[in-house]
Amino acid sequence: MKKDALVFAAHPDDAELSMGGTIAKMAAHGLKVGIIDCTKGELGTRGSAEIRQHEAIQAGVILKADFRDNLNIPDGQIEVNRENLLKFLYQIRKYKPKVIFAPYFNDRHPDHIAVSTLAKQAYFYSGVGKIQTHDNGHVQHSYRPSALYYYMQTYEFQPSFIVDITDHFEDKMKSVFAFSSQFFDPKNKEPETFISKPGFVEYIKSRSQVYGFKIGKDYGEPFLCEEAIELDIISKLKHH
Repeated sequence: MKKDALVFAAHPDDAELSMGGTIAKMAAHGLKVGIIDCTKGELGTRGSAEIRQHEAIQAGVILKADFRDNLNIPDGQIEVNRENLLKFLYQIRKYKPKVIFAPYFNDRHPDHIAVSTLAKQAYFYSGVGKIQTHDNGHVQHSYRPSALYYYMQTYEFQPSFIVDITDHFEDKMKSVFAFSSQFFDPKNKEPETFISKPGFVEYIKSRSQVYGFKIGKDYGEPFLCEEAIELDIISKLKHH
């Protein structure tokens, strides 16, 4: 059951937009990555929860995610409470990921902020044995991942590190376009939204180029860690 990484996302498509290239890269290197969507995105102006779920499955296949699950929390009502915290704890203790990813804690969408807060709480409390969760009637063992990394959504931050996704940028964009109900399609006559404008997808491409440029690559995805990250200077110098 152990996974290398868990990605917590408020809505289906959040993971793809923010770190789809990184997920594809990790999978290509044999790492097991799970995506945990918190809601079905049922409040989305376009499409429906059923369509979004089908799109999410297709996107996960494109990225070669090891699995994708949904916590079925109501869209627009992701509350920071004990019930939802226990759902996060259950997932972390079940899969025992080495690291977890979550939305940056300052964002335009309240759901993203709530998921970020829940992930940070779960990151800590998953290691506290006196907070019990159960799996098939058995008490789960406490477990704490080694790190929590935040991915970028609408609002930007100064990255702690940037992942080179040049070789996996095409898969990232394919996974984004798997959500065809959400993004620009001239044939779609549903109301226009913030993310359905043609400029939004171009923005995602451009931002990947900007962060790639910062590390001398074609495309990159930025991440933030609130804790210090070790740099193995000896290995870096010996391999350059």
